[in-house]
Amino acid sequence: MKKNIFTAFVILFLFFIFIIVCANSYVSAVSSNISSSVFRLHVIANSDSSDDQNLKLIVRDSVLNYMNSLVDTNISSKEKIMEIVSDNLENFKSIAQDTVYENGYDYDVNVEIGNFTFPTKAYGDIALPTGYYDALRVTIGDAKGKNWWCVMFPPLCFVDVSSGVVPEDSKETLEESLSDEEYELISGSSTEFEVKFKFVEFFENFKNTFAKR
Repeated sequence: MKKNIFTAFVILFLFFIFIIVCANSYVSAVSSNISSSVFRLHVIANSDSSDDQNLKLIVRDSVLNYMNSLVDTNISSKEKIMEIVSDNLENFKSIAQDTVYENGYDYDVNVEIGNFTFPTKAYGDIALPTGYYDALRVTIGDAKGKNWWCVMFPPLCFVDVSSGVVPEDSKETLEESLSDEEYELISGSSTEFEVKFKFVEFFENFKNTFAKR
């Protein structure tokens, strides 16, 4: 009897491990493909004071306006966008720094391209799960204030500051870069994919928490 119970326990344990491994493989593949298809903007305020938070938004607008002046609306490649940003990185820094000075502050500004962790964020009816994404990061002063995130490619940035509706051409660009499963996951097209999205969130948050330790 004890032997049967032990055997059953071992089988259940191995089945549990199998489920975890399969789930982790699914989450890793989906998260990797989604994160490799977008390029984000991350602006961090000096502090959470109302003045510093307002300054963050002004800097954001300056950066986005400059980005819009550089980018051809026909560009459909994340790599091309990143190349443009990289080639003009010093200009982005100068514009952000000048904006800070023009508004009466003496904070230093740092601008860099890197791969950073992001929380789950919704852009209109598109939601990107937590994970690591390539991004242009702008830090103001001590960078201890609340963050502002958006997606520079496909161009979803303006969604946060206007109607909250993602343009169809941006959706199409994103959809072309992803599998049907991945696109349905971030667009929440059904209850099934909403559950899968939560599943991805849970595993990514767990891995990020474990990695910090």
